[in-house]
Amino acid sequence: MHKARIAALLASVFVAGIAAAPVAAQPADVARCASAGDAAAFGAANASARWVEADAAAGLPAYCEVSGTLSPVSGSSIGVVYRLPANWNGKLLGIGGGGWAGNVTLLAATDGLKRGYATAQTDGGHPSTEPWDNSWVGGDEAVTDFAYRAINSMTVAGKALIRNHYGRAQDRAYFQGCSTGGRMALMEAQRFPQDYDGIIAGAPVYSLQVQSSAILRNNGFAKGAFTPALLKLVNDNVLKACDAKDGATDGVIAQPRACAWNPSVLQCKPGQSGDTCLSAAQVAAVKTMYAGIRTRDGSWAQFPLMKGGELGWSRFINTAGTGNTQANGGGMIGLSKRLFGDRAVDFGKLDAQKDVPEARSSAFAKAYEATNPDLAAFFARGGKLILWHGESDPGPSPVGTLDYAKGVAKSDAKAAAASLRTYMLSGVEHCRGGPGADAVDWLAALDTWVDKGQAPATLVATRTEGGMTRPVCVWPQVARKEGAGDANAVTAWRCVASGE
Repeated sequence: MHKARIAALLASVFVAGIAAAPVAAQPADVARCASAGDAAAFGAANASARWVEADAAAGLPAYCEVSGTLSPVSGSSIGVVYRLPANWNGKLLGIGGGGWAGNVTLLAATDGLKRGYATAQTDGGHPSTEPWDNSWVGGDEAVTDFAYRAINSMTVAGKALIRNHYGRAQDRAYFQGCSTGGRMALMEAQRFPQDYDGIIAGAPVYSLQVQSSAILRNNGFAKGAFTPALLKLVNDNVLKACDAKDGATDGVIAQPRACAWNPSVLQCKPGQSGDTCLSAAQVAAVKTMYAGIRTRDGSWAQFPLMKGGELGWSRFINTAGTGNTQANGGGMIGLSKRLFGDRAVDFGKLDAQKDVPEARSSAFAKAYEATNPDLAAFFARGGKLILWHGESDPGPSPVGTLDYAKGVAKSDAKAAAASLRTYMLSGVEHCRGGPGADAVDWLAALDTWVDKGQAPATLVATRTEGGMTRPVCVWPQVARKEGAGDANAVTAWRCVASGE
């Protein structure tokens, strides 16, 4: 996946809401900002602060930007950036990263600042912004920082900075992230339940199954390569079979796991060739993409891809069948030493039954994976969790997110019913994009839930590129259109049981 697209995803996991009215800076604000750079204010080295005037054109308020480096242990180096608005709403918003990087950009903080949140960001413990660069994993402290310590340290220091800067503690603290940010979000709920009152975890890359899936998918297409025309052929036939089942023919499949379309119907007959049919190897490859691959213990080595998302597969997967991509199997190849020690592994022949379980039993996996479904401590102190995933995600599979949601419910059904909400976005790819409605005001839904006690029910999604508005039901419900009315009128839909 191209670096520029990853960068755009990292900056776009927030949906613009109603901005707080910009407040003119007072001399006292500027003076107070200057003192915020004092390392004693939040325990950072190389601390600095600067006042940033309001930007009316961008809708940004005036704010104090504070940066520094946190080193909770020797060898740890966690870069942090805080933006403290003059029109503070009394709340803290922690922001996650993406790929193998943190995210300290203003773009990622913009939505929170517009709403008056004090924002907290980190580089994850290393300065590289390359999404697929994990060369830094050679350092033990860098691994721990990225795995879980950076977000916690950022949060604790940020709360101290807020008390010093505003003269009081925050009323609420929220965390929002997608992709790696989603993994960071789950890690916070699991390891540091005291940090946040509410958490939004989108498309979480929460286990190394995402990386092994990327490798195995590339290898699968090496046995049955696809041209863009063939992917479109498959997509056209899937949509013809399953698109209209939700009452609207709109290029989106509401329940991809319930779509029974079989790619064998496209297998070439004698005399057929080209982009009008599939070879036996291509049929086998796409069947495996839909089915996934499990290890002997029943866990996923390769997550399934959803029917209807075929046109987005090549953004993360080498569907052309020429081996690995610049993503290096989601970064798994760069982790070889951490996962397998000195044993040489042929990633072009990654063994789902041997290599994947070994990788997931490594010390690195134990630090990195956020798989623990026991959120009792987080829920007990009133914590709320919103999980969401795009059904057409070609990276981390929505199946993985549903597996986690089911695990949380199995661990404590009563607490999960009260404090967890899960949403599946039909036709949406990784964090955004795809033919579905991909923009939801998750932060407003979480804030209303935590601050006012109103649990989110059906939400409204719009398509970032325009042209679509859809209701998003609380899973395991799914939206179904009734009658011949306008599909973009959310009142034309109702939420029904999905059977999942």
